[in-house]
Amino acid sequence: MEPLVLDSRTRLLVLTGAGVSAESGVPTFRGMNGLWENHPVEAVASPQGFEANPSLVWRFYSQRRAGAADVKPNPGHDALVRWEQHLGDRFLLATQNVDGLHTKAGSQRVVDMHGNLFRTKCADCAREPFADTTVHPSGTVPKCDSCGGRLRPDIVWFGEMLDPKDLARIGEFISRQDGTRLVFLAAGTSGAVWPAAGIVDEVRSVRGDTWLVNYESAANTERFHHFVQGQSGQVLPTLAKLA
Repeated sequence: MEPLVLDSRTRLLVLTGAGVSAESGVPTFRGMNGLWENHPVEAVASPQGFEANPSLVWRFYSQRRAGAADVKPNPGHDALVRWEQHLGDRFLLATQNVDGLHTKAGSQRVVDMHGNLFRTKCADCAREPFADTTVHPSGTVPKCDSCGGRLRPDIVWFGEMLDPKDLARIGEFISRQDGTRLVFLAAGTSGAVWPAAGIVDEVRSVRGDTWLVNYESAANTERFHHFVQGQSGQVLPTLAKLA
């Protein structure tokens, strides 16, 4: 297998999905039938669900926080940290995962496309999202110190748009004109969740090189130049040649 060469003429955009976190044992709290404690996941992961029962939503996310708090990054996360240290500002990591494992591993240039489990924001005012690891007791709906309104997890729920600033940051990295060649690598993704699934097409439109590392073929595998089948925690540590 040819190596992924990361030299002084290369900038690298990485996208990670649920498969990367699954290798660390992050609990999903979602059964095979799409339910959580007999509730449709939309009931605890949508604006409508929050309006209907905010305490149920907070119980769901408090359980997720408790389950993810002690989970450790895996060798795939660590490999990405090394790549970033080598490339500096020529590296950007966009993740669909909300567990914060990339930051815990040491990654700094991270775009949390779907939000972060360990951040909270106000549902009723423009207060900036803030770091928050609190696991709330069942029945709790925390209040905002600024306006007294309801706090909510800083997660992009079903029916919500991604933050335009995050999409702009990714787009600017793709279109950067600095004389470097663009490489895009997706790891642990299904290729079925948009707009992340379309990043490969954006990169190809500017003649970038595209890599997919996945345990199984994804919905958009055929759109990548290179497909390496396997777990990211096993593939990534030996995939790149740092030059």
